[in-house]
Amino acid sequence: MNANLRKLVQQLGEAIHETVSESEHIAGVVQDIRRQGFEVLLMLEATIGLNELEQQPEGALETSNALDQPIDGSGAFSSQDVHFLRSLRIAVQDDEREE
Repeated sequence: MNANLRKLVQQLGEAIHETVSESEHIAGVVQDIRRQGFEVLLMLEATIGLNELEQQPEGALETSNALDQPIDGSGAFSSQDVHFLRSLRIAVQDDEREE
């Protein structure tokens, strides 16, 4: 793995950690557990798998970014993204498109 890719994967891990850490829902549930007299230790493990993409024609890179999201900023999640987020019990606003 080259240094740039390693840095990007590290940033992804940090972004996931930040998202979980800042979740109001998670914080609320943790507070509820503490009110019941328990201390909470939350440890999550995320496995990040990378598959090298096959060579694409030069124009193909203009239509998508590294996260397979449209460059137009619509923020659409791929089915893999939704599956991963659901495995972390994170609701996706456009969840109904999967069902």
